[in-house]
Amino acid sequence: MLKAKQVSKTFGTGSEAARALKEINLQVEEGETVAVTGPSGCGKTTLLHVLAGLEPPGSGEVWLGESALHKLGEKELAEVRLRRMGFVFQSYHLVPVLSAAENVMLPLMARGMSRKEAQSAARETLKLVGLENKAAALPAQLSGGQNQRVAIARAVAGRPDILFADEPTGALDSDTAEQILGLLEMLNVRSGTTIVLVTHDSGFAARMKRQIRMFNGRIVHDGGTL
Repeated sequence: MLKAKQVSKTFGTGSEAARALKEINLQVEEGETVAVTGPSGCGKTTLLHVLAGLEPPGSGEVWLGESALHKLGEKELAEVRLRRMGFVFQSYHLVPVLSAAENVMLPLMARGMSRKEAQSAARETLKLVGLENKAAALPAQLSGGQNQRVAIARAVAGRPDILFADEPTGALDSDTAEQILGLLEMLNVRSGTTIVLVTHDSGFAARMKRQIRMFNGRIVHDGGTL
């Protein structure tokens, strides 16, 4: 499904240049759950952004199925992201003036779905994440864990091929973080959603079927339990 071939990424130039990624080779199969771990500054988030087409690789290739992300223009990349990917970040990135349901509806309507269809899909997805009774609530009226569940609902409402999650539990207490991770696992089992998760939590990483550890811009472990 997702493939990186000899991907490198450098920020800055000259003596200030920092090599964030160094000749990364990675393949993620459909339906896999993958945890990317490693110390701060090792390149985890940069790798996630490059795999998701949010940043271009400096060199190398990134493929999502038959789509060569490294060759696409921004407009084409935006279309691939909209139709095939879902994103969940530590910051929820919800629109504060829109209700939970309206936040979930946004990407669906951007894909051409009618308002009525989007409302129905949003209600269904909010029910899936246990927030059917919070559909009309604004983000400011919800807890951190509830906002993260809205963000997950927004990410998966369009049934993406792959879900990218960057420290989605980093700002949450342990009980709420456990609920969020359980929700991601449920989505994988029920819908077959492929998940690539960046996390500092070794316990959460161990719950994924495959673990990748990075150090200094390179993958130093790729397999099962670390």
